[in-house]
Amino acid sequence: MTPTIPALRPAEANPLTRLVYRIARRRFGEVPEPFAVAARHTGLLWTNLVHELALERATGAAPSALVQLAVYRTAWTVGCSWCVDFGAMLQRLDGLDTVRLREIDDFETSPAYTELERQVIRLSDAMTATPPAEATELLTPLRDRLGDRGVLDLVYQIAHENQRARMNHALGITGQGFSDGSACRVPWDASPQA
Repeated sequence: MTPTIPALRPAEANPLTRLVYRIARRRFGEVPEPFAVAARHTGLLWTNLVHELALERATGAAPSALVQLAVYRTAWTVGCSWCVDFGAMLQRLDGLDTVRLREIDDFETSPAYTELERQVIRLSDAMTATPPAEATELLTPLRDRLGDRGVLDLVYQIAHENQRARMNHALGITGQGFSDGSACRVPWDASPQA
């Protein structure tokens, strides 16, 4: 599937954007398509890049594995095959078990998930529902385990992934093959890449 707004090719990009492409290619193996689409609006591209880098540095109170699971579940729920694909790659690169992602639909009964992970997924589901479900009671056990800063990390990351996933989904940006097949198919995506 081709995005609604085509990616900006390197030949069309200004030198600074080409530098971003080179850095992204070095870090991820190729230029993430959301970057290349956003490059058509350099103000938004730079806003997004600065925000993502700042967010990466600012968070860390919650274990990365929990944050990545929450973000992945959010992307899966929204139906953003690109985010599911990219999220599975990030988990694989961090040495996490990506095979269990195929059981995320059955997280309540799957032995692949701990009770803490189930609580995180429930929070992700509550925040991603439209309209959002009440999440207050879900936060108490998470605060007991992760503290205020850990819960704030999770809530912020889930909210931010909702923004990313909904934007990518709206623009028709689909999986690029980052996950090497370890991502599960989003429930309503028929593309072979998911």
